[in-house]
Amino acid sequence: MKTKQIVLFASGSGSNVENIIRYFQDKPNVTVAIVLTNKRDAKVLDRCNRLNVSALYFNKVAFKDTDCVLDILKGAHPDLIVLAGFLWKIPEKIIKAFPNKIINIHPALLPKYGGKGMYGAKVHHAVKENRERESGITIHYVNEYYDEGTIIHQAKIEIRPEDSADAIAEKVHALEYAHYPRIIAELLTDH
Repeated sequence: MKTKQIVLFASGSGSNVENIIRYFQDKPNVTVAIVLTNKRDAKVLDRCNRLNVSALYFNKVAFKDTDCVLDILKGAHPDLIVLAGFLWKIPEKIIKAFPNKIINIHPALLPKYGGKGMYGAKVHHAVKENRERESGITIHYVNEYYDEGTIIHQAKIEIRPEDSADAIAEKVHALEYAHYPRIIAELLTDH
């Protein structure tokens, strides 16, 4: 059986990246080929070093203006490209090169609270301000628009009136940990 290759993109601390790496560590048929980040000082680089996973920093020019990142991806032969806290919009040339192979996780129930600038704490504060009774995660394919790709999976949490934005974030983060690696595994089985 051929080993499935995952490429991860991250911009921040990499807690979801670490969760995904650990989930697949004891699965011989899945390998995290490389983690790519657009931040030179991202904590995800430290996590990858600790977990013995290749990681690489790239800048905006490499990502958008040249084929540098695209060439790295082609060389990795990914079965799935997974965005885990990655904040830049994916260039159309990468989307076209890997159709239905790029997925993202959003910390809300799309189509609500999606779009440019809606990420992390901003989402949870908006959910709280609007007195929503539920929130959750949306795992979706990436297309050329922020948070508008086909939805693969959603999971919900209940929000109590006394929940702060931080409490909402904690509940949503728990959903990310529980569902993202499992859905990735299911998608790899289907590909």
